[in-house]
Amino acid sequence: MPGADPLPRLRQNYAAAFARHLFHRDEAALSAAYELGRHSLATGVSLLDVVLIHHEVLIEALSGLEGPQELADAAATFLVEVLASFEMARRAFQDGPGSAG
Repeated sequence: MPGADPLPRLRQNYAAAFARHLFHRDEAALSAAYELGRHSLATGVSLLDVVLIHHEVLIEALSGLEGPQELADAAATFLVEVLASFEMARRAFQDGPGSAG
C-alpha cells in the first residue's frame, strides 16, 4: 500500500534478522543485514531511523543469554552491514559528476 510507514515492518524484520545473526554468525546472516539496509535506503528510511531501530533491538537483546561484550561485538558487525548501502550511496553522491575529488 503506497504511503504506508515502512518503520514497523523494518523493525520487525530487523529484530528477526538480528536474532538470527546472534545465533548464526555467518555470511547468510550478514547478507540479510545488508539486504535490510538496501531495502531501507530504497524505501526512503532515514539513517537515523535505522540507528534508532538498531538501538531498540539491541536493548531487547540485552535480556538474552550472551555476555555484554559478545553481544556488543555482534551488534556492531550487524549494524555495519545494514549501513553499508547508505555508505555506498553517500560515496556515490559525493564522488558523482561534478565532484572535485
